[in-house]
Amino acid sequence: MARAINRHQVEDAAALLRAGELVAFPTETVYGLGADATNDKAVAAIFATKNRPTFNPLIVHVADMEAAEALVTFTPEARHLAQAFWPGPMTLVLPKREGAPLCDLVTASLDTVGIRLPAHPLAQELLRKAGRPIAAPSANPSGKISPTTAAHVRAGLENRIAAVLDGGACTVGLESTIFGGDPITLLRPGGIPLEAAEKALGRGIRSAKATALPTAPGQLASHYAPEASITLDVQTRGDAPHLGFGPGEADLNLSERGDLVEAAANLFAMLRDMDALAAAAETRKFTVAPIPDSGLGHAIRDRLQRAAAPRP
Repeated sequence: MARAINRHQVEDAAALLRAGELVAFPTETVYGLGADATNDKAVAAIFATKNRPTFNPLIVHVADMEAAEALVTFTPEARHLAQAFWPGPMTLVLPKREGAPLCDLVTASLDTVGIRLPAHPLAQELLRKAGRPIAAPSANPSGKISPTTAAHVRAGLENRIAAVLDGGACTVGLESTIFGGDPITLLRPGGIPLEAAEKALGRGIRSAKATALPTAPGQLASHYAPEASITLDVQTRGDAPHLGFGPGEADLNLSERGDLVEAAANLFAMLRDMDALAAAAETRKFTVAPIPDSGLGHAIRDRLQRAAAPRP
C-alpha cells in the first residue's frame, strides 16, 4: 500500500526517490509519478507500473534553470519561453547535452529531453531536497484519466508505488503545454495557452505534424480515457448523462459561467465522475457540450478528443 506523506514530510518523499522508489507528487498541472531520472531501474519501474509503452518519452522535472542547463541545450526561443513561463505548466523538448546523466528510457532513446520547472511549492521543495532530476509522467495507469488529487492516484496505483505526497487538488488541472524544435513548434496543448506563448515570442507558432511514434508525452491518439464511450459537441442533454459547459441542463458542468480556467481545473475529476454516472445508468456512454477552441479551450478539446478516440 502506498504510504501517505503530508506536506510536512517532504524529506521522507525525497529520501524514497533517492533510494530508487516511485513517489507520486503534486504539480500545478496533475499528479506526477516520480522516479530518479538517473536510475535505470527506477525509471523502468515507471513504465512497468503504468503499463506505459517504452517508446513514449517522459518529462524530466528539475528545481531550477541551473539544473535544466546541465541536461539540455537551450535555443534562443526556448530560453525566451522559459524566462516567460517557468516555473509553470510548460515543458520544453530540447537537445540532450552530451554526458547528461539521464537514462535512455527517459528519452525513449531520442536525442532530445522534455524538461519542466513546476510551479507547485511542494513539487519545488521535493525537487530541491531530492537533489536530482525526477522523471514524472502522470500518476495513473497508462491511457486512463489523469489524476488531479491524491485520491485519484491511490485509486489507480495504490498498491504499486511507495508513497503519495498529498498536496491537495491541482490548480491548473491540465498537463503542461509542450513546445520543441527550432524554430519553436507546439507539440501538445496544455496549461499555457498557445496565444500567450505567441505573444511572448512575437510570432505565430505552428503545430508539429503527427508522427508514427511520439516525440513528446501526450501525443498518443487514445489517451486520458474513461471506461465509458464519449460523444463530443452535444448541445443538450439526451438519454445519456451529459457534461455541460456554460448555461444549460447537465448532470455535471465544467463551468456554468463558461470560464475555461475553471473548466480546465475541473476536467479530469469530472470525467471520472461522468464515468461513474454512465456506469450507474448502465449506458456506458456520456455526452459532452461544445468547448470553444481558443485559450485553454484548445487544450481541453485536445484531451476530450483523445479521451473519445477509439481504444487500441
